[in-house]
Amino acid sequence: MTASDFDRMRPPEPTGRGLRDRMRRRRARMNGDDGSREMAMVPEAEFTSYYGRPVVKPAPWGHDIAEYLFLGGVAGGSAVLGAGAQLTGRATLRRNCRLAALVSISLGAVALVRDLGRPERFLNMLRVIKFTSPMSLGSWILSAFSAGAGVAAIAEVDRMTGERLPLGPLRRVLRIVEGPAGLEAATFGPLLAVYTAVLLADTSTPTWNEARDELPFVFVSSASLASAGLAMVTTPVAEAAPARKLAMIGVVGDLVATRVMHRRMDPVAAEPLHEGRSGTMLRLSEALAVAGGIGTLLGGRRRPVAAAAGLALMAASALTRFGVFEAGIHSAKDPRYTIEPQKRRLAARRAAGITDDSITTAG
Repeated sequence: MTASDFDRMRPPEPTGRGLRDRMRRRRARMNGDDGSREMAMVPEAEFTSYYGRPVVKPAPWGHDIAEYLFLGGVAGGSAVLGAGAQLTGRATLRRNCRLAALVSISLGAVALVRDLGRPERFLNMLRVIKFTSPMSLGSWILSAFSAGAGVAAIAEVDRMTGERLPLGPLRRVLRIVEGPAGLEAATFGPLLAVYTAVLLADTSTPTWNEARDELPFVFVSSASLASAGLAMVTTPVAEAAPARKLAMIGVVGDLVATRVMHRRMDPVAAEPLHEGRSGTMLRLSEALAVAGGIGTLLGGRRRPVAAAAGLALMAASALTRFGVFEAGIHSAKDPRYTIEPQKRRLAARRAAGITDDSITTAG
């Protein structure tokens, strides 16, 4: 083997101790202890968020919206019950339900505008209709329902006052259109009661979005409880048979839909429905619904028992709406309720062999 001119300038190889040093350095290089091998600079990633801040932005809604959720359910259910009374000739039940629908939706509209801050913001939402937006559709549902409920209720008020309202020739027109108006309000009543559930579930709020499949059924059942309970309080038992039947349907539907919702939801995303103030409200709601249902079934034909059962059903409906609302707001503020269900869904997709999409291949 030939050597170059530079080999003559190389210092002699050390022996003995130098050999041991070379072997020690070689082992260090193999183990990466000398920095020649890339090593992990941070510990294994754990659940956290940027400075502990929420991952999603909480909905900018106050308790005015929770009030609107409840009052919209009362109004929608009352319109449906009033239409049934209209078709079966129960004048007192029809009158009370029509008035309840108008009063409830009026108070609900006040709560909605109070949350918006300025009335013109609601009017701005009526400039267009967007079929992919629950809020846009809800604005039109609210407007259409209010028109029919208003006409039907005005006709009842005119009768109650002995036709003393200054309507003039419009009174004959009112008598002709009040029936169709009551049926029109009943058509939009279920939509009014349920669209708010779709609106909540359409957000990125973890608990609301996780309950998107069952929440509409919970809200419809809750509306049945509230409207039937109000009719049982305000209407003599002789005409309140349809209200009692609706109350029993609402109790069964509410209990079943709520249990199914809790069972199908991710256990972490469902925690706000069981814990804290929202959990307390929902447990009390379930107890009141059961008590109201038992009172309706066993003593609904006695006026005092019917009134007490009706109040219990209304309270159960209100607590359901407020409890679900509080749970969603709380879940958006804690990043755990966003990240942990996502990680569990990702693991489930990978376990099912789904590994070729943008979700399972990222990172």
